[in-house]
Amino acid sequence: MLDRTIQLRHTGVVKILPADSPVSGVLAGQDGPTRRAIVRLLLESGSITAVDIGRRLDLSAAGVRRHLDALVEGGDAEANPAAAWQHAGRGRPAKRYRLTGAGRAKLEHSYDDLASAAMRQLREIGGEEAVRTFARRRIDTILAGVAPAESDDHGAIEAAAEDVADALTQAGYATTTTRVGGPIQGIQICQHHCPVSHVAEEFPELCEAEQAAISDVLGTHVQRLSSIVNGDCACTTHVPLNLIPFSDSTPPARDEQGASL
Repeated sequence: MLDRTIQLRHTGVVKILPADSPVSGVLAGQDGPTRRAIVRLLLESGSITAVDIGRRLDLSAAGVRRHLDALVEGGDAEANPAAAWQHAGRGRPAKRYRLTGAGRAKLEHSYDDLASAAMRQLREIGGEEAVRTFARRRIDTILAGVAPAESDDHGAIEAAAEDVADALTQAGYATTTTRVGGPIQGIQICQHHCPVSHVAEEFPELCEAEQAAISDVLGTHVQRLSSIVNGDCACTTHVPLNLIPFSDSTPPARDEQGASL
């Protein structure tokens, strides 16, 4: 029986999170624990089939679809046919489910208006530097338990990136990591939820401080590829593991959304 929310990472390892984690109480309905686990997969995967949900959570297809139907009926999720590149094999492509804007909005933390008002007051009193200092101290506190990468070895950087993802998840960011190949190999740190996105729309210093802090912990340059604040489905930070010069005829590598790496 599921009594905790879960986090899935690129390794396929299932990690158990506390039942009182920041996103554990959303969209629960009458079947709280199971519904929360399904919502978390929708959040972290972007889009996923009912079969994949059942396989990862060890649930029957009928049980998964009952929860998905309830989420769709409530306007919190939507079902779309799989794209051609996502469907291999014969038969009709399986539907892929994802959270709607309304569903994602229910994951947002309260007190956004109060936080924004406090940030405006801070800026009036201390200026832009006070806002930047606050933003950096906030993310430094979140990452305080993460040991900096001890070297520029790929394994050390990847291990530190995993620890960063863990710390962000505990702070409510539902974060995963994924290895990417191509001319520029690297790790993508994907934050599928941002508890301060509404505040960050007005105060981008929060996002800037976050990127700088991640770079400092990993000891290498990182690049923000996408942002929830800009309407993307996740905040994606690319951590390069090797830099290979491009020839004039070699196009740059791109992520799944088409952004340059």
